[in-house]
Amino acid sequence: MKNRIANTSKIAFLMILLSISFIGNAEKRKADKTGILLVSFGSSYPETRATFAHIEEEVKAAFPEQEIRWAFTSKFIRKKLRKRGEQIDSPAEALAKMGEEGFQKVAVQSLHVIPGEEYENLKKTVEAFSGMPKGIEEAKLGAPLLYHHEDMEALAAVLVRNLPEEIGAKDAVVYMGHGTQHTANVYYPGMQYYLSQKNPNVFLATVEGYPELSEVMEKLDQKKWKKVYLMPFMTIAGDHARNDMAGEESESWKSQLEAKGYRVEAVLRGMADEKEVVQIWIDHLKEVFQEMKLK
Repeated sequence: MKNRIANTSKIAFLMILLSISFIGNAEKRKADKTGILLVSFGSSYPETRATFAHIEEEVKAAFPEQEIRWAFTSKFIRKKLRKRGEQIDSPAEALAKMGEEGFQKVAVQSLHVIPGEEYENLKKTVEAFSGMPKGIEEAKLGAPLLYHHEDMEALAAVLVRNLPEEIGAKDAVVYMGHGTQHTANVYYPGMQYYLSQKNPNVFLATVEGYPELSEVMEKLDQKKWKKVYLMPFMTIAGDHARNDMAGEESESWKSQLEAKGYRVEAVLRGMADEKEVVQIWIDHLKEVFQEMKLK
């Protein structure tokens, strides 16, 4: 009888130890669960999917142990995609889901070009979810493509180095940036300076900010250019690139330049199609990982 009681006690003790060990390991797994959330303005054009896939491929190669999620900041694009049966979360929805799934630390990487309104709104969302009770323990946001002085130098070098090979010495290149009324618009004329230092035949104008196309046209008129190449100064070659830049309407940049007598070729390639451009975002993501003490 005594042996039976002793054996029962031993079994109970072992079960308690196993339970403590299981709970401890479960808590450790929960505490160790980290991930990456990539956030873009978004696009509904099927042609842009390859660019987004390229970004994820490069990020996965840099952080092979991390689970990657996506979110779009544009409500209009999310709604349009959902009508097609495609589900894409807002940053708040994505972070809420990651919190429910037990992610303790989340590195959020902005895929915006400048730290404008979209970036500032994303920053507020990330800060709201960081340290939320029973949610994400810590969430931090990585800087957009252009943030530091070094970013502008690096991007100018990458863009000029990867211009289409057929562009000749008598050809001009005009990049189309989005532009904004936000103070961050200053990055566009700043980038014009860096681009000019690398190649004086490269210009940058914006759709909704400064400098405008008319100002670039004045510079183009000062020299007898053989041909003008149009390229997006945007993450992807989406709506602005395909319509405002390369469209056949009279107001498109292509049509305006052709009306002035220039031969024009539009290159529908987003900046994120270049591996070296994506590397700038990855470098910002690495800074976040260092701050959060993640591997």
